[in-house]
Amino acid sequence: MAKLTNSKASTATKEKAATKGAVKAKSDAAENLREFLVDGLKDLYWAETHLSKALVKMQKNASSVKLQEAIDQHITETEEQIARLDQVFEILGEKAKAEKCEAMEGLIKEGESIMKETEAGPVRDAGIIAAAQKVEHYEIASYGTLISYCELLGEKEAMKILKQTLDEEKNCDTLLTKLAISEINLEAASE
Repeated sequence: MAKLTNSKASTATKEKAATKGAVKAKSDAAENLREFLVDGLKDLYWAETHLSKALVKMQKNASSVKLQEAIDQHITETEEQIARLDQVFEILGEKAKAEKCEAMEGLIKEGESIMKETEAGPVRDAGIIAAAQKVEHYEIASYGTLISYCELLGEKEAMKILKQTLDEEKNCDTLLTKLAISEINLEAASE
């Protein structure tokens, strides 16, 4: 009998220890994968909307014409991506709504900081590319995750739309890498 009691006590202690650092969910927390998908879409909606404004600032601070053109192209794509998110919300029967994206807010602030801490020219351009690529990598991870949720939930149409945006984000990242290694970082290194 003593062993059984000790076993129960041990299990209770382990359960208590496991929940000791647990985060209490908000009252409106997602309870299933579909709700979590919608939460992710709201996050990206905020992210894309705020990124479009940040990209304009990056473009104005870039000195390289090629970088300005690349950012201009991405501004146009971002506007199309926001429209696509509207479509995905509609497909899912949800209202398009933005919820603050802490990650994108931090990345945008970091980009602004980089611009303040560098003189106009190749070094700032290199910094703008670095900041933009961090944003792209965040978006690639986010869209990829939501695509996998759509696949699991059988949301094929939404998945197809999000995949189009994911492909654009990957292409933008590749373009920024090419710009960085073929000219901008080389110019910044010679400063």
